[in-house]
Amino acid sequence: MTSPGRTEHLVLPGVLTAEQAAETVAGIRAMQREDGAIPWFRGHHLDPWDHTEAAMALDAAGEHEAAARAYEWLLRHQNPDGSWYAAYHDGEAGRPTDRGRESNFCAYIAVGVWHHYLATGDEGFLDRMWPAVFAAIEFVLELQQPGGQIGWKREADGTPVNDALLTGSSSVHQALRCALAIAEEREEPQPDWELAAGALAHAIRKHPERFLDKNHYSMDWYYPVLGGALTGAEAKSRIEESWDDFVVPGLGVRCVLPNPWVTGGESCELALALWVMGESDRALEILQSVQHLRTEGGMYWTGYVFEGNRAVWPEEVTSWTAGALLLAVAALGGDEATVAVFGGERLPVGLAPDCC
Repeated sequence: MTSPGRTEHLVLPGVLTAEQAAETVAGIRAMQREDGAIPWFRGHHLDPWDHTEAAMALDAAGEHEAAARAYEWLLRHQNPDGSWYAAYHDGEAGRPTDRGRESNFCAYIAVGVWHHYLATGDEGFLDRMWPAVFAAIEFVLELQQPGGQIGWKREADGTPVNDALLTGSSSVHQALRCALAIAEEREEPQPDWELAAGALAHAIRKHPERFLDKNHYSMDWYYPVLGGALTGAEAKSRIEESWDDFVVPGLGVRCVLPNPWVTGGESCELALALWVMGESDRALEILQSVQHLRTEGGMYWTGYVFEGNRAVWPEEVTSWTAGALLLAVAALGGDEATVAVFGGERLPVGLAPDCC
């Protein structure tokens, strides 16, 4: 098991002790394959976004070698067009189960690579990963629409799906900022990426009509804040507007309205968004509220149905739920790399246009 001494900065009252944090990290490590892949859980599938989130959690816990192996998996199995498939059976690169290529899944490598670099200072790693980051961002920006929003994906046959998801585009916004930070660190400026990020931020902030209407999903509520497109008073107003709709006191955050189902991943991501806004007290309360989802072995159930036939559902524990919790705790605990990536330190600002 991971030594508690490596996870002391993940201690948070009412959420994790050092021993519990070590147990959770060990749980993610146990799900990682020898080749570096981190599926949702063994026997299920891997998707590139959740794989990266789990890798970031490992870095936040000081497990840098394990995290590096996860990024090397992405490097080895990138498609020639810069993408990855949406799902792979048990993380086996030769067994894709969904050959669609989703824009936010592909872009997120930039967030993970920047986070790993900030955690380790490994310039050789940054050099190795740069071609993969560059190719991934170029693939994603081919799906950007004239209004700035990012098309959802390419189908298996290459057909673009130009409809845009607010959650996905918000995640891409964060990824673009991290990609620009990597480019700046390497002294390889990418002005086209800056323009793309500005147009995307403006679409998120000012043009909800450019995105599919998914307002009943909690992720569409908080992701514009978590992804850095909405800040300050705009962010606070958005969160306050739907707080009572999505937050179930003492249990966590609904995944989708009106279903009586709270989920650990969404709850932890909301906590991270609250921390981004400077509301650490409320973030802590949300993280404390989902501890009813913790299982023996330190992992977390995906969700809980809290009305009618009350039950844990589905009966699965996932690497990404545990990863989201560890990242939120790391941010509240002041982990430098996590603070920088989600708090915006060393990320470009002022990219959004003033019009259009």
